[in-house]
Amino acid sequence: MLGATRMRVLEDGSTTGHRLGIAESIVAPYTPGPPQHRHARHDEGFYIISGTLRFTVGDTEYDVTAGTLVMVPPGAPHTFANVTGEPAVMLSTFTPDLYVQYFRDLRDAVADGTALTPEVNIEVMSHYATEPATDYA
Repeated sequence: MLGATRMRVLEDGSTTGHRLGIAESIVAPYTPGPPQHRHARHDEGFYIISGTLRFTVGDTEYDVTAGTLVMVPPGAPHTFANVTGEPAVMLSTFTPDLYVQYFRDLRDAVADGTALTPEVNIEVMSHYATEPATDYA
């Protein structure tokens, strides 16, 4: 559990030579996502299985529905949230797999009851070549 989001790691990279990680997430209704951010060392993909998620890329918002694949290359600012009253389910890919450990570390950072704030999220992100995206160059 990451706040109101349930995540299950399907591939942690151990069988792919650390080239690929895959996770399934169930994002509860009205769940904000992480602060908008950019990755320096990995690509991220999101395949929406059910529901709708709002992806924000820079200043542009996209409501993404089931059957849509969103790919985020290194350097692209992005975030997502569930702004609807229904849960959304997605598969996420990470190439290479290094970002899988971010989710474990984030879980551990809030295990003692610490609130999952943007500041906590940004601190954990900083260990994985990821930074907040406050400019959209």
